[in-house]
Amino acid sequence: MSINLIKGQRQSLQAPKFTVGLGWDANNSDTGSAFDLDASAFILGENRKLLSDRHFVFYNNLQSPNESVIHTGDNLVGDAEGDDEQIVVDLSKIDPGAGEICIVITIHDAAARNQNFGQVRNSFIRIFNTDTNEELLKYELEEDFSIETAVEFGRIYKKSGEWKFEAVGIGMKGGLQDYLNKFN
Repeated sequence: MSINLIKGQRQSLQAPKFTVGLGWDANNSDTGSAFDLDASAFILGENRKLLSDRHFVFYNNLQSPNESVIHTGDNLVGDAEGDDEQIVVDLSKIDPGAGEICIVITIHDAAARNQNFGQVRNSFIRIFNTDTNEELLKYELEEDFSIETAVEFGRIYKKSGEWKFEAVGIGMKGGLQDYLNKFN
């Protein structure tokens, strides 16, 4: 049975291997450009900094060392039903120095295309059992991010030896480079 989370809520993750599904729909807009949203995972140490450049998993680096976090590929249009992009996580393989996996969605070339998350609807992050496809939890973003071009959807973090998920839902006006600056 799936648990629906609200912003700020946390939930323990029992399975060491699961898939993070991310979905969204773009509003019909007059920006003249298609929307290209991108999912990224930042594998951070206890200091909330990237363990290394290879621990930044996104469309140009589809897997982390030890294949503990694998991005299944970039969806350039995001108009399908269900998940638009997925990230497979295997916590049994993760670097022992990792304390957090931050999941972020950015709009590619948002400034040039005059796009923001206020033009995106039905955004969600969900975690499901990779083997059975059973949905474990889901968080639907309900806020209107009218100027934000990037959103931290959620984070998977370790506390007292236990892995948990937190529904974050915090927007930022910026892109991948801004998150890299934040986590480097």
